[in-house]
Amino acid sequence: MKFIEDARAQFPKLWSVRFALLAAIASAIEAGMHLYASGTAPILVVVASLTSLGGALARVVAQPSLTGNG
Repeated sequence: MKFIEDARAQFPKLWSVRFALLAAIASAIEAGMHLYASGTAPILVVVASLTSLGGALARVVAQPSLTGNG
């Protein structure tokens, strides 16, 4: 997996990453509250949280087919 140029410096500055991480945190809180209240976490909420985390990571992964470098 190859990251975009200067990914380490850009990662915390990208608003798309910030919003994806915020969505992941909100989903994790929702799953935790549901788990505390009923003893089970809804699968859809867990999947949404993992998808948000994946979106944040995908933002900094180089995609040569889109940039013409592949």
